[in-house]
Amino acid sequence: MVTEGLAVRPAGVIADRLPGALVRDAALVAGGAALTGAAAQIAVSIEPLSPVPLSGQTFAVLIVGAALGPVRGVAAMALYLAVGVAGVPWFAQGSSGAGAASFGYVVGFVLAAAVVGALARRGGDRTPVRTVGTMIAGNLAIYAVGVPYLALARDLSAVAAVEAGVVPFLAGDALKVLLAAGLLPGAWLLTRRAGR
Repeated sequence: MVTEGLAVRPAGVIADRLPGALVRDAALVAGGAALTGAAAQIAVSIEPLSPVPLSGQTFAVLIVGAALGPVRGVAAMALYLAVGVAGVPWFAQGSSGAGAASFGYVVGFVLAAAVVGALARRGGDRTPVRTVGTMIAGNLAIYAVGVPYLALARDLSAVAAVEAGVVPFLAGDALKVLLAAGLLPGAWLLTRRAGR
């Protein structure tokens, strides 16, 4: 305790002076980025089908966007992007920087988090059917940035970019969408029960 005249106030640290919501939001943003970085390490090369590895990071991006909403989700993916560009090897297969063929997908994660977060805020993750639609929209956002970048980075035609940057991932994307369709509505059910 610190005494100021007759008044007594508790000692503390700087973090004690920050509003609770700000600290929580910062922790959620950092956690979302870290979860994506960890999921990116679950990766398998699928060359020669694609120079982009098959990884768990897209699943993490979609879950983070839905769980954190558009603002915190975008902040988490922007942090993931910025830290990876700065050299931390937490993109797929331990890569970093903007030189990888898959870098456009990482940029697309920011857009996907915005799309998925906005749809989740409107109830797009409350039922399995709505969650499927939300996750498909998120995947399309990732492809909307990733495929053109891949075409430019590898000097591919539009058709070749789709063949290398979309087709090999469709089965995995379908599995991720189905997992999310079970996970997110289930999480909502648990939170409703806990709130009673």
